[in-house]
Amino acid sequence: MKNTLSTHQKISLLTACLFTGVAPVMGYLSIGLAPVIIVGGSALTGLICWYFTYLRKPVEPEIILPLFILTVAGLQIHIVEEYLMGFAPAMSRLFGIPWSERSFLMVFALIGPVIYTLTSLGLYYKIPLAGFVAWFIFIGPGVAEFTHFIFPLISPELLPYDPHTLTADISGTPIPDMPNFYFRTTGHYYFPGLWTAILPMIPGCTAIYRLMIKRQRKIIN
Repeated sequence: MKNTLSTHQKISLLTACLFTGVAPVMGYLSIGLAPVIIVGGSALTGLICWYFTYLRKPVEPEIILPLFILTVAGLQIHIVEEYLMGFAPAMSRLFGIPWSERSFLMVFALIGPVIYTLTSLGLYYKIPLAGFVAWFIFIGPGVAEFTHFIFPLISPELLPYDPHTLTADISGTPIPDMPNFYFRTTGHYYFPGLWTAILPMIPGCTAIYRLMIKRQRKIIN
């Protein structure tokens, strides 16, 4: 079995490594520690899984592409709930970070769909880097969405026992109407995105299972 990477694969690996290192740093500088944990953790885990699966041998589009499309479709429905219920300002209050609704919409509602569309095209043509983006999405929305079920149990950084919305400057950025979803304060077990978090999780986790099982079968054979 050939173990060496082609030039194209090496370029894809370098690009993926740069993203894994740079994206969490940029998130930390612009928002705070939360993106480092969520984005950085998903990127690193996705990088490792992608390296041992799709990078060396891209799977056929019919195996990965439908599950990727279903994952991002579920993710977009999930994002609608997050936006309507105030996910970004709720996260700002929860972790004391300056996450505005404008930046939330820019990343997840505008830039995100462009990346998903190009990734779908890349998976169709079995481009290695597209596999990394797919793994990142499978790990993030596919697995990390379970954090929505934990957020209501975490005491917010800002006025945890005040049930009213809060407007404040965080690191020089004005964040208006930050809601409080702390369960001990509200008595309601909810956080923006909780109702639809399962939608991207089902196809995302299914994709992870299928890709890892396929690799395991190749090792056995």
